[in-house]
Amino acid sequence: MTLLLREALGESLRRARVAQSRTLREVSTSARVSLGYLSEVERGRKEASSELLASICEALDVPLSDVLADAGESLAHEAARASASASAAAVTARIDSDTRIVIPAPTTRPVIAA
Repeated sequence: MTLLLREALGESLRRARVAQSRTLREVSTSARVSLGYLSEVERGRKEASSELLASICEALDVPLSDVLADAGESLAHEAARASASASAAAVTARIDSDTRIVIPAPTTRPVIAA
């Protein structure tokens, strides 16, 4: 399953909050957003507006650009992982399960007497 932008942003915000040992309640109060909505944003279930993201970042004292960059890195990592997985699946899919490989028995060369 593809990682969505809202999920990557939520993970980034949660990591920042947990790194500061802060609760959802503390951040939601400081950001002036409901606790339930902040929880939904962190879990990637709600698409936060740019104003809301800015408010949460301000409450966390984390630049919005850092959160966006972190989310971008997560998306890029996920895309690379998915691409590698798809490439491996494509290689596997090309080999028919009925394909048989025959390895000929080794031949002996005649010994030439000198």
